[in-house]
Amino acid sequence: MSPSEGMKPVVLLLGEVVLAQAEWNALGAIAELRPLEKQLNHGTRDHFLADCKTGLYDGVYAISRTYDSTQITGRFDQTLIAALPSSLRFISHNGAGYDSIDAHACAARGIAVSNTPGAVDACSADTAMFLILGALRRIHVPLTALRAGKWRGKMGLTHEPEGKTLGILGMGGIGTAVARRAIGFGLNIQYHNRSCIPEQQNLVNAKYVSFEDLLRTSDIISVHLPLNSSTHGLISHAEFAKMKHGVVLVNTARGPIVNEDALVAALESGQVWGAGLDVHEREPEIHPGLIGNEYCVLLPHVGTSTVETQRKMEVLVVENVRGAVERGMLVTPVYESRMMIRAGAGAGMLTNGTS
Repeated sequence: MSPSEGMKPVVLLLGEVVLAQAEWNALGAIAELRPLEKQLNHGTRDHFLADCKTGLYDGVYAISRTYDSTQITGRFDQTLIAALPSSLRFISHNGAGYDSIDAHACAARGIAVSNTPGAVDACSADTAMFLILGALRRIHVPLTALRAGKWRGKMGLTHEPEGKTLGILGMGGIGTAVARRAIGFGLNIQYHNRSCIPEQQNLVNAKYVSFEDLLRTSDIISVHLPLNSSTHGLISHAEFAKMKHGVVLVNTARGPIVNEDALVAALESGQVWGAGLDVHEREPEIHPGLIGNEYCVLLPHVGTSTVETQRKMEVLVVENVRGAVERGMLVTPVYESRMMIRAGAGAGMLTNGTS
């Protein structure tokens, strides 16, 4: 169902726009933006489902949602998607990872989804390098010792990056940005991906290797994969056993890709020298074995928490909403939505040719 002729399409905001408020407000010229009291900035999943079922959101054509709004609505799973209004055609998600949305279920209902690739690459790569260096230098030890008035504490000799092999697991935008930064630290780069990246995109001449070879030959492994059924628990006990003794593991992708029980065991045995994590398997809960291990550098999922990146993400979300309203197309549709459109399931919903 498209907006009735002469009527502005309705756009529902789930969460808050903080840094692109002017761009968001400008959408008011072409769409009905739900007034503040009707936007979802509080409540529970049960409340949201009940409101959907009673018709409060009937007529909504597009949803703009923040990552943090998941804390209110819960995951956009099959149950929630089935309750969304029949008028809904687009969801513009603020985040590069979109595992909080069942994109397959959306496609089955003819709902196209977008994310914010590219906008997060630089900031996420900076965070990964911070964690790589911090884990190599076991930086948590002297940092906490100094603040406790113990100078260096029990810090021993650590490691530096130069000459070591960095294995990048997932050579998309973020993985590529990590590779470009890592070259400056004298690291040798290898990667594993679903397929080799085109030569013109391989600006650092990174070597393509199998998953097994990456585990076996990397001194440092940095994870940059999406979370899905094939990557959930991808790195567990068997994978750690195949790694070099004294490997460093960094994860800035999604926590459940790494089995944290296995990681803790590998840290305690010395198989893993150090770990740098911005994401956690059961966040915001942190594994006590990681909290208690001074060779871990832990961050609370803040890899994209800069003014510059958050603004780029919010602007791209708005651009996707504008594209949906004005042209019936998203600027950055996710893979499942592109496949839906190519298959003809999303009749009338075009894209800008993103592949």
